[in-house]
Amino acid sequence: MPRRKAEDLRSHRWFGATDLRSFGHRSRMMQMGYAPADWAGKPVIGILNTWSDLNQCHQHFRTRAEEVKRGVWEAGGLPLEIPALAVSEQYMKPTSMLYRNLLAMEVEEIARSQPFDALVLMGGCDKTTPGLIMGALAVDLPSIFLPAGPMLRGYWAGHTLGSGSDAWKYWDELRAGTITEDDWKGVETGIARSWGTCMTMGTASTMMSAVETLGLALPGSSSIPAPDANHARMATAVGRRIVELAWNDERPSRLLTAGSFDNAATVSLALGGSTNAVVHLIAMARRAGIPLDLDRFDALSRTTPLLANIRPSGTYLMEDFYYAGGLRALMARLSDLLDLSQRTVGGATLGEAVAGAKVFNDEVILPRNNPLKPDAGLAVLRGNLAPDGAVIKASAADPKLLCHTGPAVVFRDYNDMAKRIDDPDLPVSADSVLVLQNAGPVGGPGMPEWGMLPLPKKLLRQGVRDVVRISDARMSGTSYGTCVLHVAPESAVGGPLALVEDGDAVTLDVPGRRLSLDVPEAELARRRAAWTAPPAHYVRGFGLLHTREVRQANEGCDYAILEGAADLRMRTPEPEIH
Repeated sequence: MPRRKAEDLRSHRWFGATDLRSFGHRSRMMQMGYAPADWAGKPVIGILNTWSDLNQCHQHFRTRAEEVKRGVWEAGGLPLEIPALAVSEQYMKPTSMLYRNLLAMEVEEIARSQPFDALVLMGGCDKTTPGLIMGALAVDLPSIFLPAGPMLRGYWAGHTLGSGSDAWKYWDELRAGTITEDDWKGVETGIARSWGTCMTMGTASTMMSAVETLGLALPGSSSIPAPDANHARMATAVGRRIVELAWNDERPSRLLTAGSFDNAATVSLALGGSTNAVVHLIAMARRAGIPLDLDRFDALSRTTPLLANIRPSGTYLMEDFYYAGGLRALMARLSDLLDLSQRTVGGATLGEAVAGAKVFNDEVILPRNNPLKPDAGLAVLRGNLAPDGAVIKASAADPKLLCHTGPAVVFRDYNDMAKRIDDPDLPVSADSVLVLQNAGPVGGPGMPEWGMLPLPKKLLRQGVRDVVRISDARMSGTSYGTCVLHVAPESAVGGPLALVEDGDAVTLDVPGRRLSLDVPEAELARRRAAWTAPPAHYVRGFGLLHTREVRQANEGCDYAILEGAADLRMRTPEPEIH
């Protein structure tokens, strides 16, 4: 692709013209201490940084931003850092998912309104990755994603700990009375020992890997642990490379195809990745105008082996995965299932990017002839309880429960569940099916990670560690168990999940891909006629916008006003002088 001239750069409209507005832009740059030589004839690179004091995964991003700037300066560009919404998985209530689309909107408007020729997108904590990418796809400027990287392994009393997965595990043991409060405090102290994202194959690691596979991050960048010096060097390499993308006008629309998204879905499945990737990849694909639906995930899952032996589906952690060869090595083992002709922001095809990658530990990245499971284990279910689909991560479930019929124990919402789950009089047994309603995109609101319903204390003390659980919520990628998720349409908009009552027989048939409510249609019709929508959570502001515009889980939970691939070219009015 021919290199652009300086006057072809988008930033030239701000700094290169001879009118009064450009006088104002240049004079204000000099007010900040820049000299004309800093911007004249150079690409302006926007560094969108999701650092904050309340985003534990991104605590190193202040330093990484400076390292990106170093690379931009080295390559002859002008780096300008700007903050973007730091969607924190741990601290935002009711759920960070409520704000994924807000971040996407912010990225779109920052890029549209500022004099940027290209973007570096700094993210990693679960919803920052899809939010940044969705916004970048909307504006279609040359972009590179800089992944935060996973944290180091956790330790406690001789046990290796994985964030999320072991939190759920030891919380159940505390409630069952098999560990002490002092033990629990020890887990709390040792489970997160450095900055970076969860070191299990949770949503953060899944989505960072998916974006690298899409070709929007430098090859090999997603697996590097956050504290590793290689991560700092990668940040500078991102800075150098984005300048070249700006000169060559290498936009995402010129890189991404249906094959790119098939690759991302396939790799996510081979990793035993988070079920959240289904929602996020569908939303990202729709932003790019590329068809991707639940059925495609189900089809790919049937032919993709689970090769990454990483918690919660396996044994090891992301630090081990990196030492074993990382994502490039896994993709090399999976190469016959990938479209290696897809291009990447690194300048090579995917095949060239993974060429020569080696696996250094076959127990972490398993051989094709000895997979953890012969298929990835993600299943898409349909039936009268989920007409538009639901998903289950069968690889993290109890195999004995994958074909199961049992009586429903229904919780009307999260507060009802929290109030009654440990009631000794709760009519629940190991055969029961726990059902949580009103936890979806509208009902949650925001589709919180409530899908791994806690096991009732009375069952834990009987030694039970898994039962069938069904909801219109999501669950953390670090979660496990026989959890049916993303039921669509959700109960808060009148989906069939809203009609389930205590004692109803519910059948889960994962091999048959069925989820059914075994109640006569006449009775369901009676319940449907009597159903009323729950009270609205919001009457103003962003929450009201979310309620009105959010799509259902099978459509990616994007907003109707934002999705689609209508002219992605920038159409920015002339900026005013102030």
